[in-house]
Amino acid sequence: MIPTWHPHFDLWILLFILGFGYWYVNVRIRAHTIPATPGPTQRQWWQWYMALALMWFVSGWPLHDIGEESLFTVHMVEHIVLALVVPPLLLMGTPRWLADATLGHPKVAAWLRPIARPVPAFVLFNTIFVLIHWPTMVEMMLGNQLAHFVIHSLLFFSAVLMWMPVLSPTMAIPKISRPSQMLYLFAQSLLPAIPASFLTFSTVAIYPVYGAAALEWGLDPVTDQTISGIVMKLGGSFILWITIAVIWFRWTSEEREWEEINTSVPTS
Repeated sequence: MIPTWHPHFDLWILLFILGFGYWYVNVRIRAHTIPATPGPTQRQWWQWYMALALMWFVSGWPLHDIGEESLFTVHMVEHIVLALVVPPLLLMGTPRWLADATLGHPKVAAWLRPIARPVPAFVLFNTIFVLIHWPTMVEMMLGNQLAHFVIHSLLFFSAVLMWMPVLSPTMAIPKISRPSQMLYLFAQSLLPAIPASFLTFSTVAIYPVYGAAALEWGLDPVTDQTISGIVMKLGGSFILWITIAVIWFRWTSEEREWEEINTSVPTS
């Protein structure tokens, strides 16, 4: 049932660039050119390399191959991780100086800022997320490795934009307020329910390209896509609602701190 091992050179090259590049610019370049500038915290080191580890886990052998050849549920897990787990970890793991030098560079921010605003980012991400689960697009991904890589890259890029209003690491692309972040993520949790409903409640196989491959895992094609719909809705919503809860607690904590400061200041 488990596919034969084979290398994923495109993934390996990407992970090497992100992994080695992060270490090199923070340890070598920053230390020699702007040593007084704070580098990544220990948490940021963990967040960055945890993101790369998850990317390798879901997009390498064997999970990627299983999702590509037999189980759409596994393919859905890969999409959820690439869209809702890896991008926020990378953004949180980016130190301020590096974010200002890359995402916040005037030439980059000039074209990135308009599409990283809540409405354009919301529309772009959800449009791509819905389209990549259209049967024709799934068939294209499974039949052409280059198309698969390009479509996953579009999903990842749009997901980074989607998270920017909440987790932007640079002031050049400012975050929205805490209450707005919660409302924004709440809206994000609603739209995937539409394609998830089609997957969950359909009584026919929506993706004939998979054929009966799921039977090797003890599942029929309809059951496989039903589970994938549940993963899309519940898995995605769980991640977003956990994030909303974290934002809520941080917001209330900040409000309490401001109240304590205001009450401690003597009035004339």
